This record gives sequence, structure tokens and C-alpha cells, in this order.
Amino acid sequence: MSDHYYSHNPDIDSKRREIRVSLREQPFSFVLDRGVFASAGLDFGTQVLIEAFEEPPVDGPMLDIGCGWGPIGISLAVFYPERDWVMLDVNQRSADLARENAVKNSADNCEILCQDIRDFPANRTFAAAVTNPPVRAGKDTVFAIYEKAYELLGRGGELWVVIQKKQGAPSTENKLKELGFSVTLAAKKKGYQIFRATRID
Repeated sequence: MSDHYYSHNPDIDSKRREIRVSLREQPFSFVLDRGVFASAGLDFGTQVLIEAFEEPPVDGPMLDIGCGWGPIGISLAVFYPERDWVMLDVNQRSADLARENAVKNSADNCEILCQDIRDFPANRTFAAAVTNPPVRAGKDTVFAIYEKAYELLGRGGELWVVIQKKQGAPSTENKLKELGFSVTLAAKKKGYQIFRATRID
């Protein structure tokens, strides 16, 4: 579908609206639009990931893969202001919204790019990466995200993934282990599982 949220330019008319949410007991305001992931409001899995995330023990910037309109990267950038954040999405409308929302929430430590993670330069190293992967784009796309994240994380770096059990949590856990991550289940709630995968080599 041309208007799928994983497309570069959604073929659907814009209909913007603003929402207010509380994350870790702190208020945030976000502008949403049609043609992007979670256009109806904050995705529950995204909220579970934000609440569960813990700052990694290693130094370095952080990466939000498939940032959508920005709730994960922006909120965590606010909670960890000493960290620089890079936020990526293949959807131009998502990236534009994320830039607007970063300004709206005073997340000055965010760099937001409209880019596929698979094309991201390999010469940058991150302390952590977070993702609510685009499961509707297919397993090959999701696994490619995990593979690229492994390449971009330094020793001790962590990949945080939220995924529903019925939408591939077991295969995600197996794939992360195959890549060489040490994987723990950091949280689970209402069918959503949060994996914390640490690069140990």
C-alpha cells in the first residue's frame, strides 16, 4: 500500500492533531498525522518500552530506529539530557513530525533523519538503540533492523525492542541470540514483551 506508514511518502491526506500524554509522570505534547505509525495516539507497546528503558552503563549517543512521530526518542532525550539522540524513520512525514515534536518538547539533544537504518553509515557507534519494529513490513525488514543495530552498537551497547508475543516475540528473541546478543526479558505487559539485548563481544 502506498499509504503504509513504512513508505517514504504516505499517499494519504494530512489531518494533523495534537495529543497530551504523561510518561514517567512527566507531561508531553505531540502533533500526530495520518499516514504514520500510531496515527491514532500513543501505541501501548511504545509506552511500555519508554517506562521500562534504563540508561546503558556505557558512554555514547543513543539511537531510535523507526522513530515515527517521536515519542520514544524525544521522551528519553528529555529524561537523559546528557545523551545525544539520533532518530531515524523512512517515512518523511514521520521525520517531519518528530522534528516538530522535538522542538515542542524542548528535546534539543535530538538529530532526526529521514533514512532507512540499513543505509546508515557504519562508522558511528552507539551506546543504545531502541525500536518498536515495523512488524507489518515483514520479518526480513525487522531482522535487518536487528542486524544493523548489532553493527552500530559498541561493546556493552544495548538494543531495546518491544514486540507482541503473538507478532513474533519468540522469533525476535531467537534472532537476537543468533546475532550474538545476551538477551534478557526486561518487562512484559498485556502481551507486549521488552527485550534488552546486550552486545558482549
